[in-house]
Amino acid sequence: MIDVQRLRVLRAVAEHGSFNRAAAVLRLTPSAVSQQVAALERSLGTQVVARSTRGVTLTQAGRIMVGAAESVAAELEHAQRQVARLSTGRTQLTVAAFTSGGRLLLPAALTQLMAAHPRTVLHIREGEPEDTLPLVRQGAVDLALAYHFDGPLPAGPGIGSGSGSGVGLEWTPLLEDPLHVVLPQGHRLAGHDALDLAELAAEPWVLGCLKTEAYLRRYAERAGFDPEVRGSTTDYFFARSLVAAGMGISLIPSIALTPEIPGLRTVPITPPGPVRHIGVAAIGRSDRPHVTTLIHALREQATRQNQGR
Repeated sequence: MIDVQRLRVLRAVAEHGSFNRAAAVLRLTPSAVSQQVAALERSLGTQVVARSTRGVTLTQAGRIMVGAAESVAAELEHAQRQVARLSTGRTQLTVAAFTSGGRLLLPAALTQLMAAHPRTVLHIREGEPEDTLPLVRQGAVDLALAYHFDGPLPAGPGIGSGSGSGVGLEWTPLLEDPLHVVLPQGHRLAGHDALDLAELAAEPWVLGCLKTEAYLRRYAERAGFDPEVRGSTTDYFFARSLVAAGMGISLIPSIALTPEIPGLRTVPITPPGPVRHIGVAAIGRSDRPHVTTLIHALREQATRQNQGR
């Protein structure tokens, strides 16, 4: 029989990359963490972590066991919520969302949810996909409105990536969110109907997201140039304000182009251009009508958004 506490310790080690950091989070000594992992290895008859002076990494067996740990944690969380519902008659639902997608899609979808299930107690968490998707896998969040670029979904430490990564994680696509170039209205290229990134090789950039910067650099490398980034923010509206102030140009997802800022021009990128893929992630939801209702409502909002383009 595998000890659940040892799985919990292994998951913390995988998440934090060392016995010391896992011990601090778990409020144990590093020696106790090491002993728990060693005991798990003895019970399995194989190593779950590879130890080195730089920390620890999961073995293949370790990755399997972390996946099992995530599944156990999610099941326990789900069971706890079911028991709470029996005692209170109310369902607790925790929803995570990234900022621009949440602002666009979530409010109307939540209104539909509450109309269908008025006794639901809602909790909302804002966060980026690399933070919220592991919470879905762990059962701490019921579903997450998230996105990924042209690669797979973000994965937590120790969890393999891929659109099906994580035990039982279901990804429901909602909409495609192409990125556009935002320029001052008087810019020499502002009159174009579309722009190739290579035409922007000499331009300074101000960006509204660190991941957007990494994405821009990847596309710019394909176009044969190294972009000069003069500013990085964590807010697309702020980035567009800096463009309006003459700091440079920017790369902004479609859903983050509102509210409008006077003096700016938005130009599509010549295909194939960079795109964010927006969707919702949840653990299998066949017995969770509140989750199903909210996902259907989000799909309806995404359809309306697509029709309005």
